[in-house]
Amino acid sequence: MYTGLMVKKGEERMVEALYRKYRPGDFDEVRGQDEVVAVLRAAVKKGVPAHAYLFAGGRGTGKTSMARILAKALGTSDSDVYEMDAASNRGIDEVRELREGVATLPFESTYKFYIIDEAHALTKDAWGALLKTLEEPPAHAIFVLCTTELDRVPETIRSRCQVFSFKKPGHETLKKIAVDVAKKEGATLEPAGAELIALMGEGSFRDALGILQKVLTVSGDKKLTEDEVAKVVGAPGSRTLNEFIQALGHKDIAAALAAFHTAVGAGSEPRIFTLLAMARARGVLLLRFAPKLEKELSEQFGEDDLKVLKVLAKEGLALNAALLAELIGAYIDMARAPLPSVPLELALYRALG
Repeated sequence: MYTGLMVKKGEERMVEALYRKYRPGDFDEVRGQDEVVAVLRAAVKKGVPAHAYLFAGGRGTGKTSMARILAKALGTSDSDVYEMDAASNRGIDEVRELREGVATLPFESTYKFYIIDEAHALTKDAWGALLKTLEEPPAHAIFVLCTTELDRVPETIRSRCQVFSFKKPGHETLKKIAVDVAKKEGATLEPAGAELIALMGEGSFRDALGILQKVLTVSGDKKLTEDEVAKVVGAPGSRTLNEFIQALGHKDIAAALAAFHTAVGAGSEPRIFTLLAMARARGVLLLRFAPKLEKELSEQFGEDDLKVLKVLAKEGLALNAALLAELIGAYIDMARAPLPSVPLELALYRALG
């Protein structure tokens, strides 16, 4: 359990990770997993928890935190909660040791609560050893297996667990938590900065708060701007992005390529550049076809950026659905391209050439 921001280690002072400091402590604090919370809360209230759960979902979606919350809700003391990282304790010997411990009664709780993180990393023999315990568990034992790769968990194990799928937190959820945590840390986060953190968090509470922590570290005045966030994540500045999106709207391939290469030459990651360009292109199309969403977009983009997008919605007709689709394809292809810049360049050749 983490209780303070700073902890001592020898003569050093170490900053506690924000995702640990602000990890939800009960069901009411969990965000974005309403269905999972509803079922688990009901099981606790009725006193009928399952003997085995399987929490599956992307990294940083709160699986381990939910397991700890469930243990706490069932009144399990810390001395009766056991956590095992299967990524580093994946063999049959570790599981046999776990099985031997399961047979003994809890120290001071109704249940002995076992959390196995990265469960998919267990070996075939380890799964076989665990299966027997899951088939005939003692009444006092509860298991929660957490995994980011459900397809690597044997069907024989899955069939003996209550399986819950953890959704990636939505964009608005990540924005809100970034703003809320920044405020708790005594800082203010610009809406455009929160937008960028949410985009770069890619559906992970842990990643979003990790980015926020870096920004807090480099900020000198606790006023967190979009530019400060951009520097931390390797994103281009708004001016370069606006030059790029304006070039797209006016079908000026030379200017678009120049803006892109200027950004990359200044240290921006091609994939991040493309992600942010996609967001702006989407904004243009929304302003063109659904102008009532302007207020919503004003919370995503700064005032100057929104003015640029509004002009392009009226005049930049080359910026259309086909071009947005090309940007999306380039973003996906960049993850496996030997030269990360090439997919975007090809997309521009096809769309504007």
